[in-house]
Amino acid sequence: MTAKYLVTGASGHLGQHVIHHLLETSGVAAADIIAASRKPEQLASLAEKGVQVRRVDFDDPASMVAAFAEAEKVLIISTDTLDRPGHRLVQHRAAIAAAEKAGVKHLLYTSMPEPANSPLLFAPDHEGTETEIRASAIPAWTILRNNWYFENVMMSAGPALASGHWYSAAGDGRIAHIARDDIARATAAALVAAASDKKVYTLTGSSSYTHRDIAAAVSKAAGREITVIDVPVEGLVQGMVGAGLPEPVARVFASIDTMIGIGGLATITGDFKALTGAEPQPFEAWVESQAATFKAMTA
Repeated sequence: MTAKYLVTGASGHLGQHVIHHLLETSGVAAADIIAASRKPEQLASLAEKGVQVRRVDFDDPASMVAAFAEAEKVLIISTDTLDRPGHRLVQHRAAIAAAEKAGVKHLLYTSMPEPANSPLLFAPDHEGTETEIRASAIPAWTILRNNWYFENVMMSAGPALASGHWYSAAGDGRIAHIARDDIARATAAALVAAASDKKVYTLTGSSSYTHRDIAAAVSKAAGREITVIDVPVEGLVQGMVGAGLPEPVARVFASIDTMIGIGGLATITGDFKALTGAEPQPFEAWVESQAATFKAMTA
């Protein structure tokens, strides 16, 4: 059964939010949506609503061709393979080729800000994917360059609240991050838009913040002071390794600070409002909504 929209990674956080906004915000009929996942058994609640469910495995091109052939528009949510450097690009290339073979009319992809010449260690995966999309024969495409989620703060907030120290190699660099749900809302809007061209959107919050700004907001919500301590990138890496992270993964996370430090995540755009007609959620409001979680981290 054909459908208007297919969302990969539908069992993940972003995929679930995108489908929620397709159904609830954009008013798309459930039968017009295909939720695709490597683990379709996790999509039973969507199937109960009438959403079509398909198995799609980025390591199985045949599964992608079969599922993509049933959709007019396909959203590729970038895969997460930090433990397998370069494999994400292999998967994305296979997905783009499958979309071409399946005759997809419009392909959408979740990328990152300024992937070209970025110090972020997984940026080449996004840059390479964008290059493949531009070179493809797919009639229309939309690249969504998503800034970091507010929710990513949780990874640093836990250790920082436990110890009172936030170790940062970002200096005075700023980040214009945005709520995951807002990314999903804009992505759903891009899916349903009657676009037939080739566009790039950079989705950001309406303000930017240094690590000191972020730590101060979290401190206030949690009721515990956090001191930001500047360290060199190598010191940040070794600290994460000492805390149990594999060194290759620690270097990827440390490269995020490097990118923030050079301003790679600081640009603020109006693209979220252009797609949704609304302003993105303020970071301060999100922090306040998470106060109970932050306070629990101090226990």
